[in-house]
Amino acid sequence: MSRKVNIFLLLANIVGIVIYLIASSYSWALPQEHVLNSTTGEPFIWALGILPIWALFLLLNLIWGAIIAARKQWRSGRLWLVTGCIWLVSVAVDFAHH
Repeated sequence: MSRKVNIFLLLANIVGIVIYLIASSYSWALPQEHVLNSTTGEPFIWALGILPIWALFLLLNLIWGAIIAARKQWRSGRLWLVTGCIWLVSVAVDFAHH
């Protein structure tokens, strides 16, 4: 894979992370409501909005990782690992707001 393709995939993942955080922000708890214990369907609404995004980018990143491993392009693997770390940080940000 060329460097341009790897940069494109990284940028596509960053766009996906922004979309993920915007979609998940609709279910974040308001600061004024932290004392309330809500047991509505929020987790289901969150999952319905988030799972397609996760599934799409999981598939994209698994294919990207498989190509890196098959071609033994370990330099590209570093960028792939950075992308995974960025996704983990975005999930931590999302979970911190629930």
